[in-house]
Amino acid sequence: MASPISSLDLNLLPSPKIEPKPEPLEPNSNIGPMPQILNPNSLSIVPFTDPSTPLQHLSPAAADEEALFAEYYRLAHLFMASYSSPNSHANPLATAPPPSPSPSPSSALIVSKKRKARSAEMVRVSSLSEQDQIYFRDLVRRTRITFESLRVLIIRDEARGEGLGAFGKRSRADLKTAALMTDRGLWLNRDKRIIGSIPGIFVGDVYFFRMELCVIGLHGQVQAGIDYVPASRSSSGEPIATSIIVSGGYEDDDDGGDVLIYTGHGGRDRNLHKMRDGQKLEGGNLALERSMRYGIEIRVIRGVKFDQSPTGKLYVYDGLYKVVDCWMDAGKSGFGVYKYKLLRIEGQEEMGSSILKLSLSLKMNPLSVRKSGVFCDDISMGKETFPVSLYNDLDDDQDPLQFEYLVRPIYPPDIQGKFNGEANAGCECRTNCSANCYCATLNGGEFAYGGSGVLLRGKPLIYECGAACQCPPSCPNRVSQKGIKHQLEVFRSNETGWGVRSLDLIRAGTFICEFTGIVLTKQQTDLLSQAGESLVFPNRFPGRWAEWGDISDVFSDYLPPRYPYLPELSFSIDVSRARNIACYLSHSCSPNVFLQFVLYDHYNVSYPHLMIFAMENIPPLRELSIDYGVVEEWVGKLTL
Repeated sequence: MASPISSLDLNLLPSPKIEPKPEPLEPNSNIGPMPQILNPNSLSIVPFTDPSTPLQHLSPAAADEEALFAEYYRLAHLFMASYSSPNSHANPLATAPPPSPSPSPSSALIVSKKRKARSAEMVRVSSLSEQDQIYFRDLVRRTRITFESLRVLIIRDEARGEGLGAFGKRSRADLKTAALMTDRGLWLNRDKRIIGSIPGIFVGDVYFFRMELCVIGLHGQVQAGIDYVPASRSSSGEPIATSIIVSGGYEDDDDGGDVLIYTGHGGRDRNLHKMRDGQKLEGGNLALERSMRYGIEIRVIRGVKFDQSPTGKLYVYDGLYKVVDCWMDAGKSGFGVYKYKLLRIEGQEEMGSSILKLSLSLKMNPLSVRKSGVFCDDISMGKETFPVSLYNDLDDDQDPLQFEYLVRPIYPPDIQGKFNGEANAGCECRTNCSANCYCATLNGGEFAYGGSGVLLRGKPLIYECGAACQCPPSCPNRVSQKGIKHQLEVFRSNETGWGVRSLDLIRAGTFICEFTGIVLTKQQTDLLSQAGESLVFPNRFPGRWAEWGDISDVFSDYLPPRYPYLPELSFSIDVSRARNIACYLSHSCSPNVFLQFVLYDHYNVSYPHLMIFAMENIPPLRELSIDYGVVEEWVGKLTL
């Protein structure tokens, strides 16, 4: 396959012949087989070869994974001892509604006896059809949903003193999650070593955990910053680098964005973050030099400080680079370090790290960045908890300003009266609600949200504590009713007409906004639909809520929640005169948000609120998309 930038001279300076340092063979491991992900019927893969010697049968060193697997064995021993009863693997979610609270992830663990190492075969993905792109994006999203769902359940169990939390509390939840997914063979891209772009992973994607990078195969090293194929398993005896993480760990790094001076590994004092010894041209350092020689693309992930991250750090995939130079230099601490000059390949999407910086500038002073176009700093006129801006740099269209902005839906008087007539006692909790309160019972014995307001798993219907409840506003069962928590924007798009994006990073599983408008009864709906009004039909949205929290890959008998009960919905929402930002969400068959039905101000299950939640971590300025189900003229009326 031709080089992405054929005009680039990859041999700017001659280098002396380098004898690769022998490395020990990868020790045999005893953990179960890994999945095969690349489907030859779904995409075209091309075996990678260098200009001289074929690089075949390559696999990475497993030293970085030993800590993970050692922890895995320790946990597995405790699990098997603690969950040895005949019913230890039973899944309460598979019983008839109302179900018991979701089980501890530990009850799904079965220890495997063998583990297959990462593949030795190096390939590039030569082409992807639109259908392939959707397939692999959904595959990556599915894996990330499993990772995040298991992680939050482990944290919940630790808070309760149950399951995983009863053992090894010093271990991180992300490490335990990765171990569980290892046992089930859920790590992606293990059967092929992909050079360059990985199907289903977009430039700008963001991650909160290093282990998640390993699980999806973007970067395969648990600790090391250079992911590479070692010489010990290479038929040519030369290591090859495939990805690096730039996180400021070395004082001699010089990150200019498109141009990166990257310091090799080794010689650093982990406590002082300074060099204490000189580096050697071996391992990952040699692999980067060899990748320069063969013109191999390097995936670059940047680690940046981020206060809203559970770990205090955010990992951003910034795309493909080429190593164009390599030299030994005297570092700031006086020790010899290897430096590598990397240039970003042209024609890619904008770097995610650059978009993070841009979003901060837009939040602080948008007019200093946007010199032209139509701009309104808040189309909600102060009605929302955060301003909702409008921006159009394509034409002079200001259509969203013509509608009355509604923060909450408006119900007909007779329907509202029926709501007030319902038996609505509410909970009597004087502090934050507990697992045995009235509202928890309505939800099937468990609350829908974790401590940070993240949705644990989607349900047909969620009952939040409402006005009739005695619990305080700080109750963790009050989430979507509090309004938006991100600075959202309606913008003009060449592809979708009007679209919605956020100036903030949106965490997976968090609330975004509500669909609002004028609620119509079935009779009113039938009448106005014939008149061609812009109506939102709740019953047309597919049940994407079932995907969030789905851990059927771990629990073989897992079933989507069937309780609380939701009847077939016959009402609609008229958005032809009054609406909110949700009406400008674009349609996608592979969406990044989903619809969740919620009740909090009444108990009439025939008229739930339409709440929008994030299906994945959504970077700033990335368009939000939802699956409208049957895409007909009504969707066009909404967005245009």
